[in-house]
Amino acid sequence: MTVQRPFRLAHGTTTLGFIFQGGVIAAADTRASAGGLVACPAVHKITPMHSHLVVTSSGSGADCMLWERILIREIRLYQLRHGHRLSIRATAKLLSSMLHPFKGTEMCVALTLCGWDKSGPKLIYVCSDGARLQGDVFSVGSGSPYAYGVLDRELRWSLSKGEAISLAREAVFRATHRDAYSGNNVDLFHITAQGWSQRKREDLKEEYYRDKEKKGKKKNDKLK
Repeated sequence: MTVQRPFRLAHGTTTLGFIFQGGVIAAADTRASAGGLVACPAVHKITPMHSHLVVTSSGSGADCMLWERILIREIRLYQLRHGHRLSIRATAKLLSSMLHPFKGTEMCVALTLCGWDKSGPKLIYVCSDGARLQGDVFSVGSGSPYAYGVLDRELRWSLSKGEAISLAREAVFRATHRDAYSGNNVDLFHITAQGWSQRKREDLKEEYYRDKEKKGKKKNDKLK
């Protein structure tokens, strides 16, 4: 039996991941919202599972944290038993099968697995109804329509590492500018055959003022 919450729990976030010739990029904002309130401005929505896999999370913060911990445990146990890591496809299948019994309940989990295994880069989306989708680009959360607008325009396979990082930052920034439930900072991970690396967290407020200054200069140049 599912216990009904005494209030409606609203969710909001912006997470994204995409594959390009230099690996996999995962990016997310850091605002945790509870309805119209900012519950925390500095959460971590990208969690490393092991040296070659990270997951972006959206949904209920408590549910996501619980299932990330369960998945880390299961990956580690598999490695100890078999002497090698579970592939990313198999990891997604395992997570999907564990989540499927909770379909129809109020549990809300949407994880995007971004990683690299023996068969190359992988990007797989898994949500709490057991759905499992593999693709080259995913954006999840209330800010995802805005992020997709940027990604659909600029994303291509031949991006350099610098271009891919700039694109991910731009997509999260534009989403947080338009979506009230996303914001504060941007976290970004780059995953290659050598493992993941994390960029220093960046304040989106500074990006906003840089963008505003750039637009002001363009406007002044047109008036001259």
